[in-house]
Parts: sequence; C-alpha cells; structure tokens
Amino acid sequence: MEIRESSDKMNYLDYDAIALAQLLKRKEISPTELIEKSFQQLEKVNPRINGMVRTRQEQVLKEAESIELHQPFAGVPIVLKDISQGIKGELLTSGSNLLKNYRAQEDSNFTKKLREAGFLIIGQTNTPEFGFKNVTDPLLFGETKNPWNLNYSPGGSSGGSAGTVAAGIVPIAGASDGGGSIRIPASFTGLFGLKPTRGRTPVGPGVGRKWQGAAIDFVLSRSVRDSAALLDILQVVQPEAAFQVPLFKGSYLADSQGLSNRKFRIAFWTESPVKTPVSQEAKQAVYKTMKWLQQQGHEVVEKACGVDGVSLMQSYYVMNCGETAAMFSNIEQKMNRQITLGDVELMTWVIFQTGKSITAAQYSNSLAQWDLAAEQMTRFHESYDFYVTPTTAFEAPKIGELAQNKKMIEKLIHINQFKLLEQRKLVYEMFEKSLIFTPFTQLANLTGQPSMSVPVHLTSKGLPLGVQFTAPKGKEDWLLYIASKLEQSPLWIDWKSNPVVKKDQC
Repeated sequence: MEIRESSDKMNYLDYDAIALAQLLKRKEISPTELIEKSFQQLEKVNPRINGMVRTRQEQVLKEAESIELHQPFAGVPIVLKDISQGIKGELLTSGSNLLKNYRAQEDSNFTKKLREAGFLIIGQTNTPEFGFKNVTDPLLFGETKNPWNLNYSPGGSSGGSAGTVAAGIVPIAGASDGGGSIRIPASFTGLFGLKPTRGRTPVGPGVGRKWQGAAIDFVLSRSVRDSAALLDILQVVQPEAAFQVPLFKGSYLADSQGLSNRKFRIAFWTESPVKTPVSQEAKQAVYKTMKWLQQQGHEVVEKACGVDGVSLMQSYYVMNCGETAAMFSNIEQKMNRQITLGDVELMTWVIFQTGKSITAAQYSNSLAQWDLAAEQMTRFHESYDFYVTPTTAFEAPKIGELAQNKKMIEKLIHINQFKLLEQRKLVYEMFEKSLIFTPFTQLANLTGQPSMSVPVHLTSKGLPLGVQFTAPKGKEDWLLYIASKLEQSPLWIDWKSNPVVKKDQC
C-alpha cells in the first residue's frame, strides 16, 4: 500500500474516528500503522488509568493486514465494554469473578454491526461487576482512574470505556447505559455521551429485553459527529427484538449541521428528583449553558418535569433486583450449583437475594411506574422540546469514596434475615450514597427517551461536569443538532487538556 506521507508525522490524538477513516481512505496511513499507534498510546497510559482489561493485539493486527477500506470506518480502532458486547470465542466476564472464564458463544448484534462498519476491535474495557455501579471498581480487575485526576473515578458503569477514550487510546468506545452508564462517565471525563431511544440500536442475541428496555448499547466519543455517524450506522429495526422504533430517514451526521437553524423550547431544572443535594458547580453548568442558548434565540424557562423521582427509583430497583434474580437462576442451572456470597461482590449478592423475594405483582407494578413516567414526559414535551438538568449532581467521586461503612456492610451480609420491605429499604440505602452523585440520569432509561451529556463545564478542582439534555422519543437528531452547536461554542471542554493526555504530548 502506498502511503503519501510518513505516519510518524501525524499526531494520533488530533483525530476523531471520522478523521482517521479519511486518512485511511486517502492512504496517508495504513490500518496496521494506525492500530500500532493505538497500542503505543495504550502502553503509555493504561498502566495509570486501568481502563482496558485485555487486548487482542495479535488478532487485530492480522485483521488490519487484510481489511479492505470500503466500509465507512474501515481500519479505525475501537474498544468494547466487557459486558453485553461479546466477541465470539473471547472472554466476556461482566467484571465478575463468577464469569472470569466465560467466553462469548458468538458476536453480539452490536459487535456485528461495528465489524460491518469496518472497525477493528483492539480490546475490552473495565466495568463494575454486572454494571451495577456508577463507578468502575470490580474486585476482579481493580479500579479505573480518571485521566483528569487519578485520585478520582471516571464513573460507571462504562468507566473503562470513558477512561480509554479520554486518555487517547481510541477516539470512540463501545459503552452501555442502563441508568446513566454512558452519560455519567461522559460527565466525569469531559466526553460526549448519547443514550439513544429505546430500541434504536442493536441488542442480543440472547439478552431479551435488557432490563425491560432500560439498558441500551451505544458509544462514548470525543466529537459529536462521531456519535452522529455511529447512530447512522447502528440504528436498526430488529424483527425479533421486544422494542421497535422507526428508522430515522435522514442522516444524523448531516442533519446535526442543519435543521434550518431551528429555535427550540427548553425547560431546565437543577434540583434533584430524589431530594438530595446538588452542587453549585452543577447548577452553574446548567445556568451558563441556558444563558448561551437563550442568547442564540432559543426559548428557555425554568420548570420541573413533575415526575416523582423517588417512586421511580424504587421501581427501578425492583426491576433491577428481579432481573438479577432471573439472571442468576439461569446461571445456577448452567453451573448445576447454587451461587454463594463467595462467588460475587456484596452489592450483587444483596440485589440477587432481594430479587428472589419480589413477587410478580410487585414487578409488574414497578413497570407500571415507568409507563406513568413516560406518559408524563410525553405531555411535558408537548410544551418543551428539551428537558435540561445537570448530568451529575457533583463532579466525580474520589476513588473509594462510595464504599460502604462497616455497619452497612454487616447489614448487607445478613440481607436474608430481613423481610422483603426491609430488604427493599436496604437496597435503596445501599445505593443512596452513589445516587447523591447521579440522581438525574435514570429517568430517560425508564421512559425510553434519548438523552445526552455534553462537556461544558470544568469545576474549581479542574474536573469536568456535564449538562444533560433529554428529548422526546425518536428525536436524537434534535439532540445532536444542539450538541454540535454547543461543540462550536466557548463552553465546550477540550478533552486533550486532561493531565494524562497533556503529559504525553509534552
């Protein structure tokens, strides 16, 4: 392959996924050279952040040698999250010692679509056990650290993916979001994080409704246009899937630059839906974003959406516990033995045990709460195009800050000694410390709406803090349009200003 210019002259960190694909198509760099640059950055930064738990260096270099450059992202490196995004024949641990030897039986539908687009998968990223936490600290692989400050978490559950993108290893990473797990780490690491409409992106095979539609697979990116282009590629109607959404007939990438300069009606709110504190930094992030949008001619009002956040979170935990009990029942059948506390982390154990006590009626009623919230948000969006809040109520927590105290640990260990109502109360208390940091993201998961975090604020500690926009179902094009405008504004954070990346550029 003829290369017009030495690839040694290129600064790998200057390019997003689209730009790298263009370099490859112009033969200014070969796929093999590009993959090697990704691994060079990985070797520099991953020992500090622990974002990636395994690589496929030998396999991906072979794939790079034979790849043809006709697909839109042919030869561009990407990483996948070590949960739900299976690669046939390779480990898929879900961050759990219980599954440390489990190998995916086939590529997930999400993985297949990325391969069809030409991406080269260089490895897999860290995740908390079974994706249950908003920080990434599995006992199996250890803590992932935030490239903006190694004493802080990048969030979760897609924290490994966020750290990998923010540290410059890849421009884009596979991620998933069942309660904010794309938007939370995007907020904490200065990235762009979009959760599409329920049913928009591929699921499966073999994963059913994915937390009753609360959980989706998509990506974390450094540029809005990369996420827009990926949504063009990944949107799908799957006849076998439980949730369907009509295909968007335009181009997310092209339309994010268009919409005829439409002016939107925007409602914002900065108080926590679960009555917990919200930092002044998080409020300030929203206020300055709303001021800028108002200056651009958008209609901005301060108004709450009216959904009962506490009841919604209680219903979310009922689903979470019930789904976990079902998952472990299936695992026990395959293993031909019962799962014990020694097999899983304590949080997982508590969710599992509580789930075994939940009745079908209670589970059904919890989903009815989601439907009520979806109806309320539909009515709300008849008056307002966007609902804007902080993405997270505070900047990232310090490593270990959300650990349980000894008294709480003792209660959780003896979860089976409590009646169901007490168990459910304990589950809420178990999550409460982490919920204080992230009370805003779960709403869109349970209503099925698209929602995004945009990186528009740095706190006094030099840590990013995102602002969240939620739109009506099917309106990702609106979100991407507003995001692209903000990306061109003075508010947008330069991801390369984080210390881990700056150190490597010096």
